Formats: sequence, C-alpha cells, structure tokens
Amino acid sequence: MLLKSSCALGALALTLAAPAHAERIELGPRPAYLISQMADGALKDKLASCADMEPQRRDFSIGHRGAAMMFPEHTEQSYRAAGLMGAGIVECDVTFTADKQLVCRHAQNDLHTTTNILATDLAANCTAPFTPARGDVKAGAECRTSDITLAQFKTLNGKMDAANSAAADVAGYMDGTAAWRTDLYATTGTVMTHAESIALFKEMGVKFTPELKSPAVDMPFGGFTQADYAQKMIDEYKAAGVDASQVWAQSFNLDDVLYWIKNEPEFGAQAVYLVELGEGFDEQDKSTWKEDFDALKAMGVNYLAPSMNMLVTDANGTIEASAYAKAAKASGLKLISWTLERSGPLASGGGWYFQTAKDALKSDGDYFTVLDVLAQEVGIEGMFSDWPATVTYYASCMGKGTN
Repeated sequence: MLLKSSCALGALALTLAAPAHAERIELGPRPAYLISQMADGALKDKLASCADMEPQRRDFSIGHRGAAMMFPEHTEQSYRAAGLMGAGIVECDVTFTADKQLVCRHAQNDLHTTTNILATDLAANCTAPFTPARGDVKAGAECRTSDITLAQFKTLNGKMDAANSAAADVAGYMDGTAAWRTDLYATTGTVMTHAESIALFKEMGVKFTPELKSPAVDMPFGGFTQADYAQKMIDEYKAAGVDASQVWAQSFNLDDVLYWIKNEPEFGAQAVYLVELGEGFDEQDKSTWKEDFDALKAMGVNYLAPSMNMLVTDANGTIEASAYAKAAKASGLKLISWTLERSGPLASGGGWYFQTAKDALKSDGDYFTVLDVLAQEVGIEGMFSDWPATVTYYASCMGKGTN
C-alpha cells in the first residue's frame, strides 16, 4: 500500500464533483512511482519508509493553477484535485473581463489555448481570429478575457492548455495536448471567477495565492487603472472575510507588490515578488543577476519567488543550491519556487524549468532529488507543482511546512 488514503487516478476523478473536505487527502500512485525511479541512497530510503504514513495538508505544497498536469488549469475540477492531493495553498491567476470583473486565467490572452472559445460563437469577439497553418506560417489566434463579458466568459469550457500550430482547422488547433499530459479529465472544465475561487478554497480548507497577471491591454482600460486592478484583487478577499495571513498575493510587477505593501500592509507583508530566469542569467555569476536582494528587503519585500532554474545548479553531476539561491536566502528573503512537474519526463533534460541542472538529471525520480535540494539546502517556504500530491508526500514525510 502506498498510503493509507491513496487511490487510483480514476477514483480520484470520480470524487471531484463532491466537496473536497480539508481532512481528506488522496495521493494516488505517482509518489511511489517516482520513488521507484530514484537512485539508491538515503533520500530514497527515507521517502520509501513513509509509504504507510497518514499524509497531511501542508502549506509547503502549492497547487500550480490547481493540478494542471492532468486537469484543465484554473477550473473547479483542477482546484478540487489539488485540494484532494493535500495542497495547503492553491493558486488563482487573476485577470479581468471586458466589464472589469476578475477571473482565474493564467494570462489575459490565453482563451484560445485554455478554453473552447474558438469552437463557439464567441470566436467572433477574439482580438485575432483563427488562421490556419500555411507553408512556413503557423496556425494561430488570440482571444482575451477582455474581449468578452463575465457572462460570456462563464459559458466557456476549460481545456488543457495547448494548441497545434500545424493545424489546418480549429478542431486540429485545439487538439494539441502533449503526449505526457491527458485529455481524459478535460471533458468538463468549469471556469471560475476570482471570487468563486475564494469561496471554493474556503470550502476546501486551503489557503490562497492569487497572482495579478500583466494585462494584455493598455492600462488604464476604460478608466480601470493598474492600481484599481491591484486593489480590486485584495478587496475580494476582504469582502469574503479572508484574513490577510491566509493570502500570498503575487506579481511579476514589482510595482504591484510595492502597492500592496504601501496600501494594504497586512496583505503586503506576505506579497510575493515573482522573478524568472532571463537572457544572460547565470545562477552562479552575481554580475548577471537583476535582483538586489538587500534593496528589496529595504522596500518591505519579504517573499521572493524565483523559477527553479535560478535556485539549483549542476555541480559535476550533482544537483546543488545555486549561488543565487544562497545569496537570496542570506539576505533574509523568504523563498518560494515554481514549478515542479510542469515540463514532462526528466530523462530528456526536463525542459526550461530544469535547464541549469539538466546534465545531473537521470530519471523522473530526480523530481524528488531536486525538491529535496530546494527544501533542505535552499530552504524554500513552499513549492508550486502541477501535481501537488508529489510535494504533499515529500512535505508529509519530511515534516516541511505548516498545516
């Protein structure tokens, strides 16, 4: 038996229509599979020894867009799956509609890849209609939440985030899910407003990490300023009676974080400044780093969330904490990282998220190896994952994070 409350993925899917109660955790077979792929050693032995433990909900385990490896991201089904997998915190990426209502989408202009909009009459509203692939020209479209009203948004069905750029028609364009993902659970993807996500997460007994997404439209938008946008997101937590200690508001825009620190200091205390590996970045060379950690602290920033590839490095075939990670931690910043299990099997290098340690990766078991380095050497506060069960297993076994 993997875990006392484990279940097969099919059984997991059957439970998603029912409320996900805070005490209920179902981790399924994936943690055991990953452990079986690990190289022999102390970490594998420790993780294997926890096979019969009672898993615990931990804030260390953060549901990235829900459980987006297999469920359409930012849908009720994806969020409930993350809750069932023991995520202590779940993410709603926040953007807005034509009538300035906040909804959960990874980007304001991703409806053409994350929903069925192109197969509906609302395709006529899109900023750029679908165009088929021809010769060297790829198929494409651009559909924004700001192209439609909230009422229209709510008629859409969420799907796996993917598109086939070689497609000659809409049906082919929408059929682009990666082979290591699945459309098995994509027949229903209930899209959600930000306020609805708050109510759902309260029901599920999980905490909140909304990300204010960069607008695809020029701001102000119909009189809606960036400050209005940042404030509206916080106001929806206040209206729902959510304590600021339960919310980690995120943004890649430092001005948003500083706005919260100044205007909503209780929420600003846990505001998260997101950063990612950019061109010319070397995780071991300080001269290539854009962030001034001491300056961020002086401005009141307490949480920094770099992409994983900024925090780990390959040291002669061994995955270790990077110089960037050590310097950021030494400055007193609390670190969160993203995103485990986002880019598929690791045998081929793990893609963008693992590029600074790719030569040290041997198998999918190294998901746990990297996670352990981030948890023990870097000292992160939490880990985003597209399949939170993996992080929940690790956190429960190692006692990482509060619950």
